[in-house]
Amino acid sequence: MSPAGLPSPRTFGTLVGAGFRRYATYRAATFAGAFTNTFFGVVKLAILLAAAAAAGGSVAGYDRAALSTYSWLAQGMIAVIMAFPRPEQAERVRTGEIAIDLGRPVHPVVAWLAEDVGRAGQACLVRFLVPLAFGGLVFGLRVPERPETLPLFVASVALAVVVSFGARLVVNLTAFWLYDVRGLLTLFTVGSSVLSGLVVPVAFFPAWLKVLAYCTPFPAMLQTPVDVAVERRAGADLLAALGVQAAWAAGLLALGVLVLRRGTRRLVVQGG
Repeated sequence: MSPAGLPSPRTFGTLVGAGFRRYATYRAATFAGAFTNTFFGVVKLAILLAAAAAAGGSVAGYDRAALSTYSWLAQGMIAVIMAFPRPEQAERVRTGEIAIDLGRPVHPVVAWLAEDVGRAGQACLVRFLVPLAFGGLVFGLRVPERPETLPLFVASVALAVVVSFGARLVVNLTAFWLYDVRGLLTLFTVGSSVLSGLVVPVAFFPAWLKVLAYCTPFPAMLQTPVDVAVERRAGADLLAALGVQAAWAAGLLALGVLVLRRGTRRLVVQGG
């Protein structure tokens, strides 16, 4: 263990495994969520295909296969990136349990990140693969034409998980000042659902809203991995998109560490 609280790879892997096992215990909720995501995937795809048919077969460069792939990837990634966040760290701040996290040898942000990676890994097994498999069998998916697409997609999803974690962490840690962050989390959920490309692809947006979306980290949580999978980006543009994801991931983690440090000082001043 380093003095800064950074764990060894083995310790980090142990924390990831703990997060995986924690969420794997909720089997009924996991399968219910997969069924719900699949149902709404059918509804979403039907609406998008109707729009594409009215537009002559494609919308904003998305043909039938690309729309199907977008719909099922987006539905599958809802749980992977936790598109509807919970006030986990905020509750720990409110109850004072944050003091336990601060007293552990691993930095709290690193420990929480490891647990979230484990949670995302568990979500991939059912909440991601079930809708994707159903969509592929019933509606068909766009088959990648380039061999590097699959590994780059996996890398992009991993970065999306970190970006989402960082954004959710910052919102949760505002509990040091707000105490009740449920309203802020609701605004976060609405904003991320629209601007991430979950409701419709960002390419469908008018120009001004598209610019606004890409000024936020939300497209890096969902739209970028989908773009990689349907091969809407290539070459330097593709590398730039992954670079933007990495920048948002690093920046939000750094911001989370800073907010925690400032909040901890406030906690000490209050005698908490």
